Amino acid sequence: MRSQLAISLGQWSEAGTKAENQDFHGAVQPDGPDLAEKGVVVALADGISTSALGAVAAETAVKTFLADYYCTSAGWSAQTSGTSVISAINSWIYAQNRRATGRVTDENRERGMVCTFSAMVLKSRTAHLFHVGDARIALIGDDAIEPLTEAHRVNLGGGKSYLGRALGVNNSIDIDYRQVPLNAGMTFMLSTDGVHEYLSDADVLAVLAKEPNLNDAAQELAARAMRAGSPDNLTVQLLRVESLPAAGDVSDLMGAEGVLPPAPLLRPAEDFAGYAILRELHSGSRSHVYLARDKASGARVALKVPSTEAADDSHAVNALLLEEWIMRRVDNPHLLAVGPSSGPRRHAFVVSDYVEGQTLYTWMNDNGAASPEETRAMIGQIARGLQALHRREIVHRDLRPHNVLIDAEGTARIIDFGSAQVAGLEELGLSFDDGAFAGTMQYSAPELYLGYQATNASDIYSLGVIAYQMLTGALPYGPRVSAARTAAAQRRLRYIPAAELNPAVPPWMDAALARAVAVDPAKRYGELSEFIYDLSHPNRALFTPEERPLLMRGSVGFWQAVAAALAIALAVSVMTRPQLRTPDHPSPQSSAANKETVR
Repeated sequence: MRSQLAISLGQWSEAGTKAENQDFHGAVQPDGPDLAEKGVVVALADGISTSALGAVAAETAVKTFLADYYCTSAGWSAQTSGTSVISAINSWIYAQNRRATGRVTDENRERGMVCTFSAMVLKSRTAHLFHVGDARIALIGDDAIEPLTEAHRVNLGGGKSYLGRALGVNNSIDIDYRQVPLNAGMTFMLSTDGVHEYLSDADVLAVLAKEPNLNDAAQELAARAMRAGSPDNLTVQLLRVESLPAAGDVSDLMGAEGVLPPAPLLRPAEDFAGYAILRELHSGSRSHVYLARDKASGARVALKVPSTEAADDSHAVNALLLEEWIMRRVDNPHLLAVGPSSGPRRHAFVVSDYVEGQTLYTWMNDNGAASPEETRAMIGQIARGLQALHRREIVHRDLRPHNVLIDAEGTARIIDFGSAQVAGLEELGLSFDDGAFAGTMQYSAPELYLGYQATNASDIYSLGVIAYQMLTGALPYGPRVSAARTAAAQRRLRYIPAAELNPAVPPWMDAALARAVAVDPAKRYGELSEFIYDLSHPNRALFTPEERPLLMRGSVGFWQAVAAALAIALAVSVMTRPQLRTPDHPSPQSSAANKETVR
């Protein structure tokens, strides 16, 4: 039987010696795709005792986190999802406190909502820890307890301290985050300070050895803490990892398609899975694409199936399924959309909308060099599609003119997501393609050749190359950029100004292109919006006409000037140093020296 993430959970919370329990806790153990994409979540919060609304703050924090975490993009990493939700919770609580008290201070905390917060997200084979305050997450070993978080308390001396970090105190919050690799059988304990500060490691280990039921064990730990003199609320969560998914398992992630056999090659006039095959649109080494008609709705769609060579390659089939996974989760007019479903499937294949038009590659061949206005319009559309992906932590990695479709109205759509890098899926250990060379070499960012992971800056480089090629019909570093496989070789690459190949390109636009395709990713634009803006507006930080360096005025002119200067310098040196001139006849000294040598 296929393994998946499974845990056992025990929880207990009580007021202890206090009149009100200001702690709150909760957990979510989803099924199916949510379990694979987002994982299991366990969380607790402790409202500060000096606040009358501490219980409200703790309940709000835990309930909101458990709900909103699962509403974040499936493409986001667990870290991005968790920290984004906690930051939003903190901002909301802080806003309520400002509305009620004007400003949360040590003097008026008793009138505001303030609480600690700690959570664990178990996703695939990794635990992701989020922590603010003085609760604790600990790993229970065979003979010792290992705290995985630190208490955010400020020591005043004399046994006194105060809480140094909590939700609701400031508009921004510093969240501790760490990852812990999981193994089956590992046991974790989340507790508020009223419990762990009054229990020894021996107490915890003894209870767990005696009580196999985790709920009973959690209750007994709280009771022991109270007997040990704890004056606080008591909350314990015990979590044991029972099983883990196999690394790279996509069955839960992709649904039924993840375990179906790949679709066979198709023929025109054939019926397949509720679709009538009309004709073949594309045949490649990795896949075949067919124009088909959905027999139920009559809509024309594109069916993509793996090639014969790729059908036996699990990575290639996973990459094919990844395309539809992305299309179902990212909706944008400049991205290819998923097509209508004809019902349950018996084979793995991809259905997308059919876009009648041509690729940008064909458009460029048909139309020659584009004007700056045409280039800005096209690149702006492609950038909007990329932005939709980047907001969900998805890097396309194979952006090139062949993967941009232009319809009859001139709308550009990015296609082919089989090489995409999805942060949320990377955590699952899934492999969809060769990470270093997933894209086409002429358009792939140079850092990928050095083994670095693709980032948003890699897509910006690819977009910059496309813009350059639209304007010039050439590549910004010539055809040899893919041969620069070392850092030293990449440092020798020289940008060829676009204005040198197309005089219609203004120098300030050329400067924007140069920055977008900078060899060093740190020197590229940080955001797509910056690049798009600079393509239409001169950026004086990149370009000053009076101070523009000779190198940016034209590489040919630059090297001609260097060669002329060297020639002049050499001629002057020859004319001013006699010993470098060839004598018309030997000098007497030279003859004597020669005679002496003969003797």
